[in-house]
Amino acid sequence: MEIAKKRRLPDLLYGFYLLCHPGPVLFHILAVTAIALLAAWPHLVWSTLALVVAAHTTMQLSIAILNDYCDRQRDTSSKKHKPLPLGLVRPREALIAGILLMVVMVVLLLPLPTLALLISLLYLALGQGYNLGLKSTPLSGIVFALAIPLIPLYAFVGVGRIIPFVLWLVPVAALLGVALNLANSLPDIEEDTASGAHTLAVVLGVKNTFLLCPVLLFLAALLVGLLALIQIVPAQLWVLLPTLLLVCVAIGALLIVSGPRKPLKTRKTYFYIVVLTCLVLAAGWLISALSS
Repeated sequence: MEIAKKRRLPDLLYGFYLLCHPGPVLFHILAVTAIALLAAWPHLVWSTLALVVAAHTTMQLSIAILNDYCDRQRDTSSKKHKPLPLGLVRPREALIAGILLMVVMVVLLLPLPTLALLISLLYLALGQGYNLGLKSTPLSGIVFALAIPLIPLYAFVGVGRIIPFVLWLVPVAALLGVALNLANSLPDIEEDTASGAHTLAVVLGVKNTFLLCPVLLFLAALLVGLLALIQIVPAQLWVLLPTLLLVCVAIGALLIVSGPRKPLKTRKTYFYIVVLTCLVLAAGWLISALSS
């Protein structure tokens, strides 16, 4: 390809920008930053917070870049607009960048508690396992269900605050993780089906995937509400009730904005609504619980 033979620096930088999957990675950065801030409040140690966020960011970037590296052959025929098929970045460059980012992640984690390093390594293993083949199987949803709960655990452990409430984040985050996986898969479900991939969304089908996403979000919100109601996780109702109301409004928006019969372009909007709903629910619950 012409771009592959004569590349300009702006082309290379733009290619790496695309390889980093800026949208999903930004979601993870916002999530770990918000959770770490809430976990450390009011005793903020900015150097520790910076390490927690930076280490998680480098890990997410590594997973994102190696995701495209592992998919490079399939993308050559089905997603030619991606940076590797276009020749903006060469496969070897992507591989080296992904490995270097993993090394940087470990270095950044060394000053933090050992448990934070172990949690991150587990998350990294799940993420790279997803890249190496699990993403094309129904286990893709399980990977998200296991990985997403590790984000709040890592954030709390990273800032040195471990409280019983953190354990209840696991089932809620697991429900949100599967919802995120399904919403993220929706824009590509037809291409994945044609290429022979058997992701969880492909197995469920378009209609059931659209149905299950809001159901999972509702179940997560319901669990949060029940935990507060029976005082297992006490919460400030003046924060929690508006949060749950916003989640219900967002679920309604999901049912209106997109669906099996709506244009394909609406599925990206659907995904971002799911992302924002997860952030609102997580942040609202954390604020209401930690301030009670």
